[in-house]
Amino acid sequence: MRLAVVEDDDGVGDALVEALNARGYSAERKRRGSELLLDHRRYDAVILDLGLPDGDGLQVLRQLREVSTVPVLILTARSDERSIVRGLRGGADDYLVKPPRIAELMARLETVLRRAAAVAQSERTEVVTGDVRVDLAARVVEVGGAPVALTQKEFELVEVLVERPGAAVSRQQLMDRIWGDAFVAVSRSLDVHMTGLRAKLNRPGLITTIRGYGYRWGQ
Repeated sequence: MRLAVVEDDDGVGDALVEALNARGYSAERKRRGSELLLDHRRYDAVILDLGLPDGDGLQVLRQLREVSTVPVLILTARSDERSIVRGLRGGADDYLVKPPRIAELMARLETVLRRAAAVAQSERTEVVTGDVRVDLAARVVEVGGAPVALTQKEFELVEVLVERPGAAVSRQQLMDRIWGDAFVAVSRSLDVHMTGLRAKLNRPGLITTIRGYGYRWGQ
């Protein structure tokens, strides 16, 4: 999952990139809005500051929306209601005021990405990764052309992971989506089901563990 962080402040920008990369994303820093407009097709989501050296971020957002539906989370020092309303009406998927709390930023980013994935998922019923085929409509998983018998929870794990192949999914998000509880009480259940799922798929590297965060389907 590739993210563009459009931020001209070196301290803020570098800290954001480091935090995002530590949580399994592939974040790249951009200092100007023009750089984003040239390269937006390379990214799955954008974190956008409004105070940029080559123009106002709201204008960058308007130009971006003319050619792309890539999810955009505005992260800015502007906290006045007018700026927030203009940002959201201008096409931003969410708006967060600096300085961000990293946990909140990650939660909002996950929500923005999940909404975008849900739209894409409604148009897609099959995900193929190597010789593993997931038929979401029929709720069937095949490995090497042969069906694999999964429990309901195991398939639900697959279902969440393949919403965004290559993207990091936190343990909290998996537990909340599948068990309705992101607390320790079901953490062991997640571990047990994940171990069973990996054994049945028998494809090392298909589901990667991101230490201290969660999991990723594919590369």
